[in-house]
Amino acid sequence: MIGKLKGTVDEIDEDHCVVDVHGVGYVAYCSTRTLAALQGTGVAVELFIETYVREDMIRLYGFQSALEREWFRLLMNNVQGVGAKVALAVLSVLSPSDLANAIALRDIAMVSRAPGVGKKVAERIVTELKNKAPAFAGEAAATIGLKQDIGAGTASTPVVDAVSALTNLGYSRDVAANAVAAALKLVGDGADSSKLIRLGLKELAR
Repeated sequence: MIGKLKGTVDEIDEDHCVVDVHGVGYVAYCSTRTLAALQGTGVAVELFIETYVREDMIRLYGFQSALEREWFRLLMNNVQGVGAKVALAVLSVLSPSDLANAIALRDIAMVSRAPGVGKKVAERIVTELKNKAPAFAGEAAATIGLKQDIGAGTASTPVVDAVSALTNLGYSRDVAANAVAAALKLVGDGADSSKLIRLGLKELAR
């Protein structure tokens, strides 16, 4: 099994690239985000690879990072109706941290932005991966946990009020939740909404 390719970019197409490794060209199917990050043909590249072997074919999927590859595996192996094409479509639109945030906040609309992903599939992704987001998130598990509480409607009233206030000021719900999570780390769970808002704004001003 191939786990990584390190060579030079020989070709870039709409859904794949060819990596030349010591004269052998490997075709790796990638998300548009990964393909866009390639700096052109003849340039050195390193891709993390997921190898799929079937009776009639061997196919390589390439990723910028091991974390992106783990999300690909997570989508493929844990969500009914999600195959390689859909998983790559999701990762083409959302970075690993964006996807973790969308799942934590139950943001079905964000996930359904991926081409070919309807509301039902997006809802399955959010629902079936909700308990796996902390392990694969690119941020602290405590922050993801808070976002899950907000998304599930189980967060405390001061937290909900603080996030709502920051959202009303023009910040996205994700950014507001990050700021309130940072505030909670400083003052603890017993803080009132006004203190969380004040500290959240300080966090956002950095």
